[in-house]
Amino acid sequence: VQLQASGGGLVQPGGSLRLSCAASGSIFSIDGMGWYRQAPGKQRELVAVITSGGRTNYADSAKGRFAISRDNVKNTVYLQMNSLKPDDTAVYYCNAYRVVLGGRNNYWGQGTQVTVSS
Repeated sequence: VQLQASGGGLVQPGGSLRLSCAASGSIFSIDGMGWYRQAPGKQRELVAVITSGGRTNYADSAKGRFAISRDNVKNTVYLQMNSLKPDDTAVYYCNAYRVVLGGRNNYWGQGTQVTVSS
């Protein structure tokens, strides 16, 4: 599975961005896709995930502001981010996973920088 992320950039506080992640390869094996982020000096954390069945899960920090969605025709997952705050500044990573016996196989895209600053 190969993941290509795009859509990061510089935005002012209160602004919006939409991240995209296009999947290719053995996509039939994917059970879910999502976004993680890593700020300087911090661990990578989950932002949002959407399963192949359409169930979504969000970090508390993302609830009410971010929305994850998927286009099954384009094999692409989107993260719409609204009301952005400086604390949202991080490198955002696209993730896809496949559930296997005993855990998950994770696939990662390259990071895309999101900077929220005036």
